Amino acid sequence: MRGIGLTVHSPKIESVQSTEDIKDSLNVLKKIQKLSSKLDQSTSDSNLSDILTEIQTLSSKSLKTTYPSNFIPNEDYLKTMPDIQNGSASLIRGSKQRIQHVGISNFRLPVSFKTKNLSSISLETSVTGSVSLEANKKGVNMSRIMRSFYKTSEETFSFDVITKAISLYKKDLDSFDARIQMKFSFPIKITSLRSKLEGYQYYDIALEVVDFDDITKRIIHLDYIYSSTCPCSLELAEHARSSRNQLATPHSQRSVARISAEINPNFSTFWFEDLVELCREAVPTETQVMVKREDEQAFAELNGSNPIFVEDAVRSFAQKLSAEPRINDYRIIASHQESLHSHDAISVLTEGKTFKQDSLDPNTFKSLFHIG
Repeated sequence: MRGIGLTVHSPKIESVQSTEDIKDSLNVLKKIQKLSSKLDQSTSDSNLSDILTEIQTLSSKSLKTTYPSNFIPNEDYLKTMPDIQNGSASLIRGSKQRIQHVGISNFRLPVSFKTKNLSSISLETSVTGSVSLEANKKGVNMSRIMRSFYKTSEETFSFDVITKAISLYKKDLDSFDARIQMKFSFPIKITSLRSKLEGYQYYDIALEVVDFDDITKRIIHLDYIYSSTCPCSLELAEHARSSRNQLATPHSQRSVARISAEINPNFSTFWFEDLVELCREAVPTETQVMVKREDEQAFAELNGSNPIFVEDAVRSFAQKLSAEPRINDYRIIASHQESLHSHDAISVLTEGKTFKQDSLDPNTFKSLFHIG
């Protein structure tokens, strides 16, 4: 590196003659500070290194340390602010490849949903929004996803509103593909089997809209919690009773089916309550909320009347889903969390291309545990 010529002044400081002199001096200092940040600090010139270090130290000492609460940026100031994410392709780190999903996950807000009886209910909702990113683009401004979503957040939500939100942030971010997923816990009042007590069952539901290659798909995900009594264990218990007069109980366990259903676009409405009722028709041993002794006895009888293996469960759900004209493709993931074994019994059944996949997330079944 070439040496930098420096003019050494006498200890006597020259007086400043005018405001213009101050401005000129300030501009010179700014240039020196800017230059010092670009020069290689590993230079072998120890004198130069010391000078650069001192300049940077002086620069840091001159920074203001009090938050400017009254500062309001104007348009000119905003235009000068750097925007690295929208920088040129030369700033891309790593392989210049297309990214299928980039965005934000789990930003929460209250959202109004309509129930089947046409009343509205406000629920805390976790939103995940993502877009595709082309290979020649550095990144996306993720706050725009939130801003686009908030433009529609005051509306009572439906698939049409989510589709509108997707269109907004595809436009804002200049992306080809996009998706939104909204997760919430939806309450439905259920009546006990015999005492007729009422209580709220909460269903984990997610709404998803996927816009890919200008094709929009609308999907509902539902976790349905039920009791599964092992048919083999039931037969063995009955054998002990009949052959040896031995009291025995079959093993039952809390079980989870995650139903994912693509909604037929020819139908404008598919209520959450309709999907829950479909599940109840397929596997009627849904866990209960409010129970008295007569309800507990009834539930034991209901389980005895509907013993079910995990294979039976997914096929029973599939039979009902296939018969529902408002549903196109679907996927059922079931987990019977065994009380007999230290492991779970699991099964996956898919219909159509939407959910077909060769690989499963290693945490798929781990996520099926229901926490009351």
